[in-house]
Amino acid sequence: MLCSSVPAHGSAARRDRLVQAKYPEIKALMGPDPHLKWIVSGMVFVQFLACYLVKNLSWKWVFFWAYAFGGCINHSLTLAIHDISHNVAFGNKQAKWNRWFAVFANLPIGIPYSASFKKYHIDHHRYLGGDTLDVDIPTDFEGWFFCTPLRKLLWLFLQPLFYSLRPLYVNPKAITQMEIFNALVQFSVDLIIYYLWGLKPIIYLIAGTILCMGLHPISGHFIAEHYMFLKGYETYSYYGPLNWLTFNVGYHMEHHDFPSIPGCKLPMVKKIAAEYYDNLPHHQSWIRVLWAFVFDDTIGPYSRVKRLCKLAKEN
Repeated sequence: MLCSSVPAHGSAARRDRLVQAKYPEIKALMGPDPHLKWIVSGMVFVQFLACYLVKNLSWKWVFFWAYAFGGCINHSLTLAIHDISHNVAFGNKQAKWNRWFAVFANLPIGIPYSASFKKYHIDHHRYLGGDTLDVDIPTDFEGWFFCTPLRKLLWLFLQPLFYSLRPLYVNPKAITQMEIFNALVQFSVDLIIYYLWGLKPIIYLIAGTILCMGLHPISGHFIAEHYMFLKGYETYSYYGPLNWLTFNVGYHMEHHDFPSIPGCKLPMVKKIAAEYYDNLPHHQSWIRVLWAFVFDDTIGPYSRVKRLCKLAKEN
């Protein structure tokens, strides 16, 4: 598969190769994060405890805590799954353990997600901006319809829906055994929670996932990462405090340069190779990103680089 040669990260040079050539110690940062599995396990069990605690609350408090607390954890878990998709929980030699652990991390999210995410996220890195290959890119309908402040606000609210359904329309792939396993485990645990504590914990989990991946400060990373706020720059980093909740997904330029380096070590990449990153445009606030997306007429779902791709003949 070949894509047009528009630079993927705002520079024609392959920065990752330049950085590794100048700083070979970068390679030592690659590999598993020994703390990730314990952090994720703690978050999963906190959510199970929360399920027990919300079972007798009134509905208004169920939704309040879903947005203010549970959804933050669930969104953080989706970003843990993002890290795990790069095999940084157990390393490349234990790829199956990473996939199974991602299914475990998926449990509080309420709906099966991890196996499908990994299947498509590989293409996002390999064909960043590739038409029909990178399903992060909004469809033509999204770009055409969600073009006013009110409609863009609605689009942000519906982001979870578009992210889950867009791949099925743009680039449908055969269902894998891992996706079936993911769904069976997820729905089995949902049924167990429902049997033990009723409907409210299930709504707490799923509502938190949907609400905090839509109109929420943390969801600003969806827009901040690859929407072209400055012409010629496709990928942006964010170095603010919300990285503490999101496994450093804000270090997105660094992540795309070195996807095998776990999020906990990405700040070290920026520190070691400061001259390659300090002068690149970056975002100061994800909330400001969301505000600009809604009210700036020059920014919208169309504000993405899209590359035409074609099959390449293999030698």
